[in-house]
Amino acid sequence: MFAMRRLFRVVRFILIVAAFTACSHHSNTGGAASILLFNGTGVSANDVEATETILDKGHFSYTTVNSSELDAMSLSQLKTHRLLIVPGGDFIAMGNSLTKTTAANIRLAVQHGLNYFGICAGAFLAGNSAYYNGFNLTPGITFGFYSAENKGIRKAVVAVTSPGAATLDQYWEDGPQLSNWGNVVAKYPDGTPAVSEGKYGSGFVVLAGIHAEAPTDWRSKMVFNTPVSADNAYAATLISAALNGAPLPHY
Repeated sequence: MFAMRRLFRVVRFILIVAAFTACSHHSNTGGAASILLFNGTGVSANDVEATETILDKGHFSYTTVNSSELDAMSLSQLKTHRLLIVPGGDFIAMGNSLTKTTAANIRLAVQHGLNYFGICAGAFLAGNSAYYNGFNLTPGITFGFYSAENKGIRKAVVAVTSPGAATLDQYWEDGPQLSNWGNVVAKYPDGTPAVSEGKYGSGFVVLAGIHAEAPTDWRSKMVFNTPVSADNAYAATLISAALNGAPLPHY
């Protein structure tokens, strides 16, 4: 009887560990996941979920990492991955939830080949600022908000244009415009960069001030001329470009 109870406890422990692993790690490579998705302090849980939906649909290999887990990663551990995605949220809280050593390691990892995709707050965080522990992947450049912010608008539908492609109505919420850095991949209606890409050392960096990954329920009471499927497909395109270091058409 005692042996049976012990066996039951062992089996239950194995099942719990397996379930935890299945929730926290989504690698289908058999090794380190290709993508690290940051879901630490200050990140919008809704945007993590929206980004995960795009990753799952695209069968990308990824794992999530919170602030303390990212702090615990060494430079060599970071470099076992191909892409770090930092989604939207409060970029000040996000940056300050990490140590200066972590920010420096991320910068060095990108310099030596880790690619980076920053969405909204993640794009701000790629800039240069000691105030919020920015990663400075855009040497010396700090981004400002898209001009709608100056009019008191915090959330809007923006018509985003790209070279040789159809205009897409995209969801914007407190996102940056990306002037003075990299190649402009897409523009806001006022002509400032909504998506830009560039190199930092050997790493490829893609930054987006928009939320192409936004799901249908984010569109409540807003009028879009573009279906959510088209915008989400664009999100997958940006992730694929960042992952593979493949430049997109630019102005």
